[in-house]
Amino acid sequence: MNIVKERKAIDAALDDYRARLDLIPDEKFTETPPGGGWSYAEVYSHILQATLGSFIAIERCCHNNCEPTNKKMNFLGRLVMTIGRFPIRLKVPEKLTARMPALKISKEEARNLLIKCRKRLDEVTPLIKDALPGARYKHMRLGMLNANQWFKFIKIHLQHHFKQLGRIEKKFKTE
Repeated sequence: MNIVKERKAIDAALDDYRARLDLIPDEKFTETPPGGGWSYAEVYSHILQATLGSFIAIERCCHNNCEPTNKKMNFLGRLVMTIGRFPIRLKVPEKLTARMPALKISKEEARNLLIKCRKRLDEVTPLIKDALPGARYKHMRLGMLNANQWFKFIKIHLQHHFKQLGRIEKKFKTE
């Protein structure tokens, strides 16, 4: 994995999320779209919380602060990492929703979370090159990931939710 390339893609995705935030009308940000589903606010809450959580996992791997294991990625994890995207739409596992619910945050909270993600990105990226490949931390869907794989997951996950924002936008345009 090329850390510099992945970092640029993560930066570009965070730039895109920030730019899109300014284009979403304030009154629509927390509104549930026609036909249901997450609001823009809930998508932002989910992706930014998940990104911050992934940085914690990376840090644990980088500091070898993980339970020793021989387990690796599962089939879905290998598939996602190989093709660089989620092959299907997945629902957030209930276990994760209970621990990290998607909230109707304000645009200001979204901006602050974006800033926090950038700060964590700056802190964590230099650590990855020295991480042990065998230091792995569990991802709920993909199995045991090492620091490099968690970093790539962040990029894939951020890019995945652009489609969801597009679907929300479409729902509002057809109302």
